[in-house]
Amino acid sequence: MRGVVMHAPGDVRVQDLDDPQIIEPTDAIIRVTATCVCGSDLWPYRGIEEVHDQPMGHEYVGVVEQVGSEVKTVKPGQFVVGTFVAADGTCEICRSGYPSSCIHRVFMSLVGTQSERARIPYADGTLVATPGTPEPDLIPSLLAASDVLGTGWFGAVAAEAGPGKTVAVVGDGAVGLLAVLAAKQLGAERIIAMSRHETRQKLATEFGATDIVTERGAEGVAKIKELTGGLGAHSVVEAVGTHESMHQAVGSARPGGHVGFVGVNHDVTLSGEDLFFSQVHLHGGPAPVHRFLPELIDLIWQRKINSGKVFDLALPLEEAAEGYKAMDERRAIKAILHP
Repeated sequence: MRGVVMHAPGDVRVQDLDDPQIIEPTDAIIRVTATCVCGSDLWPYRGIEEVHDQPMGHEYVGVVEQVGSEVKTVKPGQFVVGTFVAADGTCEICRSGYPSSCIHRVFMSLVGTQSERARIPYADGTLVATPGTPEPDLIPSLLAASDVLGTGWFGAVAAEAGPGKTVAVVGDGAVGLLAVLAAKQLGAERIIAMSRHETRQKLATEFGATDIVTERGAEGVAKIKELTGGLGAHSVVEAVGTHESMHQAVGSARPGGHVGFVGVNHDVTLSGEDLFFSQVHLHGGPAPVHRFLPELIDLIWQRKINSGKVFDLALPLEEAAEGYKAMDERRAIKAILHP
């Protein structure tokens, strides 16, 4: 099969790889219908994370081709949405609602799904079948549910976005934009999107943002305070993962407020004293997407949300390198790849 491999920072190639095989009785093999480049894929692409000859990709939808002898919830021929962390679905941590911290978890980025086919470990706890074969225009939205929609949704839930709340979203990538959509769906009264890019501001507004803040850092915090009568937001979603963005998120929350942090952290340090006196709640980490997938698939299937709008560049799998380059240069929010 053909698949994407990152040999070194900036060196992305599509090449022949071995076809996946059932290894464990809990495995499934899917034919990938659509996959994509994630913002987190840009960390190794930029040399911030070490990478050597790594098959890439962790977001995927497709059709089940084969299942192991112990797989019970999906069967060949079904269209499925998978999560970016494979989980057994049965351990105590999974049953408590946090499958992304399953004691047997497998990060799909180690498997690679930017490919024509993929082996999915723990299929029962990782894949969710759609009600039928989706219309082609629903596939991008279903793909978004695999990670960025589920992650943005978790960020909003962790920040306790809801009726009567003012929600601020730090980050205007796909996750941040979909956190805006999630906050809207959860009933937030006011949603402040922090963005400096016109096309992303427009999509944020379309998803439900009521205010746009272009300032960053301390100036961004000051602007949030100004917009909220000096108090800060009830709920803040941090969707970047940098030292500055995390400080901006904590600083933008009011005492007693909630910060949902879902940006993959890189060199973030927080002062214990600042945290102590901020009196904010912090909750986040790798999103337990599987917890939300049935609800998200239903919303998409009923065309109540269109999360696929975050994909503004569509390419064949063979042109994956251009997808990485376009996202790195911020010419694209998110690139969808079709094997």
